[in-house]
Amino acid sequence: MNVPSVSVILPAYNCEKFIGKAIQSVLQQTLSDFELIIINDGSTDNTASIIQEFKDPRVVYLKNPENKGLIYSLNSAISLSKAKYIARMDADDICLPGRLARQKTFLDEKKDIAVVACTVDIIDDKEEKKGVWELDRQTITPEQIKEAILKHNCIAHPTVMMRSEIIKQLKYKEYQKNIEDYDLWLRLLNRGYRIAKLDETLLLYRIHSTSITSIHLKKTNQFFKHFAMKIKFLIRFSHISGFSFSVFGSAILDLIKGIVKAIKNIFGK
Repeated sequence: MNVPSVSVILPAYNCEKFIGKAIQSVLQQTLSDFELIIINDGSTDNTASIIQEFKDPRVVYLKNPENKGLIYSLNSAISLSKAKYIARMDADDICLPGRLARQKTFLDEKKDIAVVACTVDIIDDKEEKKGVWELDRQTITPEQIKEAILKHNCIAHPTVMMRSEIIKQLKYKEYQKNIEDYDLWLRLLNRGYRIAKLDETLLLYRIHSTSITSIHLKKTNQFFKHFAMKIKFLIRFSHISGFSFSVFGSAILDLIKGIVKAIKNIFGK
């Protein structure tokens, strides 16, 4: 049995409206040497039946007996991956045809890079382009990403391709729910790994009323959320570096900014 060069991991939960196009966009990649691991996380709508319509032998279909959450599903898929590289994909996004090929070639050539992302175009539920993410376009090189990520998560999670041997060691942390990707980038950088980004739009990133991005941006004071994540990172990490101290400084700034924002919200300013 041939071992694929890339494992694409795609968690799915109650996403019947978009899952078909997401899967199709992966199966239509110019790179054919991949496996697509789809984890149905206890969906209660028609997600399962739509997934099972795809008979492509590259599809590996898994189903959690109940809703276990994104982090559990991601780590399960990572454990099952057979490939040298692991690519992320979300059930409501669309891969452009050359994505996997471009990212694989980049990692093949750049041995010092652990993770490569790409830029995105933002679309709505009707697949109409709504703009771009400016921070995304401003943070391309490893140096730009490392500097910016102390203040903001500048990487769109479903765009990344990662070296399997590294991600299998680190995985995602259950205690960083809804911010697990940001925590992972900090842990990678803290260990001296490098993250890069292709200055190419290779994924259409969907934001709609029921997306995780929309829900959590509306519900939370992001500064407090970032502060809490960074403190957990600092308490639990086992590798001290200069970057650790930079994260601590940025956490204090997040706390101050969070307090200022909360006060402004209280007084309606």
